[in-house]
Order: sequence, then structure tokens, then C-alpha cells
Amino acid sequence: MSMTDVEKKKSFKTFGFAGLALDPIHVGTGGTRLGRVDNTIVRDPVTRIPKIPGSSLAGVMRAYTAMKHETINPGCRINGKNKPYFPDCAGQGGGASGHCGRADCPVCAVFGFAKGKDDGGGFAGLAAFSDMHVLLFPVASQLGPQWITCPMALRQTGIAEFSELADLPEQNMAYRKEGNSLNLGWLFLGVKTDWQPLDGIIQKIKEWHVPDYIISRMGVVSDKLFAHIVNSNLEVRTSVAIDPATGAAEDKALFTYEAMPRGTVLEWQVTCRNPNHFMINKYPLTAVESSEGVKNFIVGAHCYLEHLGIGGMGSRGMGRLRVLKPKEPSADDKPGKEVS
Repeated sequence: MSMTDVEKKKSFKTFGFAGLALDPIHVGTGGTRLGRVDNTIVRDPVTRIPKIPGSSLAGVMRAYTAMKHETINPGCRINGKNKPYFPDCAGQGGGASGHCGRADCPVCAVFGFAKGKDDGGGFAGLAAFSDMHVLLFPVASQLGPQWITCPMALRQTGIAEFSELADLPEQNMAYRKEGNSLNLGWLFLGVKTDWQPLDGIIQKIKEWHVPDYIISRMGVVSDKLFAHIVNSNLEVRTSVAIDPATGAAEDKALFTYEAMPRGTVLEWQVTCRNPNHFMINKYPLTAVESSEGVKNFIVGAHCYLEHLGIGGMGSRGMGRLRVLKPKEPSADDKPGKEVS
């Protein structure tokens, strides 16, 4: 069997990505609440660690890929006219200006589309986005910024297996390459430099193309401490609504909101289905040819994240994210395996 035949039989591939926050990132919960901060960000319900939902990432990437493709090919042909990829195929669907739902439209094929039953129904799309999780979190210290991680964050990225890194030998220590102690504000930790798994962890993080200045200042703490360190070092800003008539602050319109700080390293995965296994309204998918084609279509719009950002408060200097060089799929039985 030729390599081409083998590729056509694989059901999907999972690709891992890492990104560096160039600005604070605020993905809110959708409302205000009583507490230290009025507008909080999304957190994992079990660990209480902030994250960016996969739906938020999929939404902006759909818009950005539509923008990108519109500059290359001005829309798909329907009844002899060009229907624009952006904003039509980037929107919610429905109506004359909604998704085209064509098998040769890469936006609708990769991200799916919504159409009524009379129009042939919808399609779930070829790309599935995981949540974006914190891999390395920046914290101020007496030695300057330090980037902290934990066994749980390393396991969920595939950097370490559970059997290799169930937890740390000592719960109240930081494991680093050098130093005697680490002062993280309210938390003072001793440092251990002879922890053997650390060299392997650093080498695997380098494969994600995380900058060396971050890796050289990296420390590993226990899962228990990591959640407290992250939530104690989120950026909190105060804003006030402006009265358009006077140009001054509006009375009783002060509010606060939190964000993941600049320098946070996030990781996520995109599972790309094989387009050869799907049809749209009985037509074969011709927009992309393979799982790698799905990935490449998405990667082509990553530059938009660096300039237009993700999440809210974009007009207040938030949201920009630089996607680091993607990690190639592994041949082993772990995230990134090619599955037939």
C-alpha cells in the first residue's frame, strides 16, 4: 500500500501548539459577580486555574482564517456571484449572508456550518479545538520574573506521563536548575536543584519552542501550590465608564476586571479530521485534502492572533498572543498520534 493510500485511511491527527501572551488576556465569564473582582475570567471548575475555552479559540480562528482567505481568494462562487468568506462564512450562519455550506469552501469545511433542515442541514467541521491551558505562569520575585509550572500542567501537555510524574517529592519546595530559595511575594520556598526529571522536562519544553529566557527561569511546584500562585498573581485592572457629554468619569461606574498576565505560556491541541472520510450534501470535500491541510489552513491565520488578539478588552491593551512554532505529532501512543 502506498503512502498516499495510508494517509487517506488515517482518521485524524492531533497537533499541539504553544503560545506566549504578549498582552494580558481576558476571557470573561459573561457577567459581574460579588467579590474581589467584578469581571472575572474563565476558570477550570475543578482546579480553579484560569483557562481559555476551546470555543473562544475556535470562534476567533474562524474569523481570522476567513479574513486571511478573503485576501487570497475573494469568496466562493454561488450562482455566478462571489459570496465573501468574511464576514459571511465567519458569522453565525442563517439568512442570505450566512454560511455558504459548500464542499469547496475551506472556512465552512474546517470550522463547520449551520443551515436549516431544508437547506441540507449543518456540518460539525474538520477541526476540533481543546481548551487553552496554562503551561508556564510568570510571577514576580526578588530575582525578577520567574515562570512556574506544576506536574498537572506538564502531564496534560504530554510533556510528562502520570507514571513518570505523579507529584513532587516535597510539596513545599520549588524545583529549579539553580538557587537556594525563591521569594514569590507572600510565598517563600526552598529550592531543590538535584531533581532528576527536571532535565527531561526542560528538553521537552524546548521542543515547543518556548524562549530560552523563560526556560532558564523556570521552576516546578506542586499542584496544590500552583493554583494558589496563579490566582494570587493575576493582573487586576480598574476602569470607569466615561460620560460622553462631559468627557469625565461617570458616577458609580467604576469596575474591576482580571486577566492572565503578559508572559503566560499557554498550550492547546487541535484535532484535524481526515476530509476524505466526509461529504457535504453528497459532495466530497475538496476544500482541503488531508489532516495536515486542515492544520495548515488554521496555522496560516495564527499571525492574526498576534495583532488582533483573543478575548475581551482589546481596546484596553489586552489579548495579543504569539503562537510559537507548532509541535509536530509524535509517533508514540500519546497526544499527536496518527490514528487509523
